[in-house]
Amino acid sequence: MAAPLRRGKGLRLAVGALGFVLTRSAFVARKPNYDRPNWFGVGLAFSTTAALWVLLFKQHNEDVTEYERRQKERHHKCTGCS
Repeated sequence: MAAPLRRGKGLRLAVGALGFVLTRSAFVARKPNYDRPNWFGVGLAFSTTAALWVLLFKQHNEDVTEYERRQKERHHKCTGCS
């Protein structure tokens, strides 16, 4: 006969492992120093945002151009092309 499942031990192990992952270590975590901002991180964040917006506008313009080309092609009534 199968043994009954014990839920307590496995659940405690999972919660214990999760708690270990979510805790902050005093050796790794530092208090933020607002006197000296991380300008490299700020520049990286803003430049990444700007690059993504440029790519978004470029892709949008290509999509609009392709849409207009397909609309023009659909409404083409020339009998000599077929």
